[in-house]
Amino acid sequence: MTKAINMQQESTIEVKPTASIPIIIIDDDPKLCELIKEYLDPLGYEVSTAHTGTEGLEKVLQGDFSAVILDVMLPGMDGFEVLKKIRHKSNVPVLMLTGRGEEADRVVGLEIGADDYLPKTFSTRELLARLRAVTRRSSSAVSTEAEEIEPEIINGQLHISHSSRTAALGDMPLKLTSLEYDLLLSLARARGRVKSREQILEDIAGRDYDVFDRSIDVHISALRQKLGDNPKDPTYIRTIRSVGYMMVKQ
Repeated sequence: MTKAINMQQESTIEVKPTASIPIIIIDDDPKLCELIKEYLDPLGYEVSTAHTGTEGLEKVLQGDFSAVILDVMLPGMDGFEVLKKIRHKSNVPVLMLTGRGEEADRVVGLEIGADDYLPKTFSTRELLARLRAVTRRSSSAVSTEAEEIEPEIINGQLHISHSSRTAALGDMPLKLTSLEYDLLLSLARARGRVKSREQILEDIAGRDYDVFDRSIDVHISALRQKLGDNPKDPTYIRTIRSVGYMMVKQ
């Protein structure tokens, strides 16, 4: 898989952060790990590596990482199982790295807690953009106490608490990734009004929204499943063909 990555020399035009950002790559290809490490190190990332699922899980749970780059295909314990175990203990942002192209595989990762996914045909520019986006959303979530507290949003059985970044259907809490929560909040704030994909992506990803363009529908699909929503007869999220999505006002 190592040859699939496009290791462009882009680090010369990037600005190195003032503080190092600790991340870990869990992949059974040592050469690929080293290539990613060589690219990210000069950009201010402190990169650790692990080559099996068991080793990676142990390092994640014992360490203090800002993000995890996790391969799906791993010896001993696959990436999905590693992700499940991480989510029992930690909300660290996880970027799934996969050679699989089927939407069903991507949805599985998102449903069990991945923040985003990246096929192994990625360029370094795309890797960096997605990595920055997931870590920025995580940092934003941590800093919500410093923001003005927004009243709880209630739409039928759906309750969204901005202060605690949680959501529930009736009395049942929803297990959402950071991105899914931001996506739900964006739609709920505009309930009854259509939001284009560009508007939604701007809300959830800021200036790096272009890298999420091809995956927004996958995230919507995962969110719908967690809401128990039927896309053909939606209670909450309606698709507006060729435009975007709308939260149905209850």
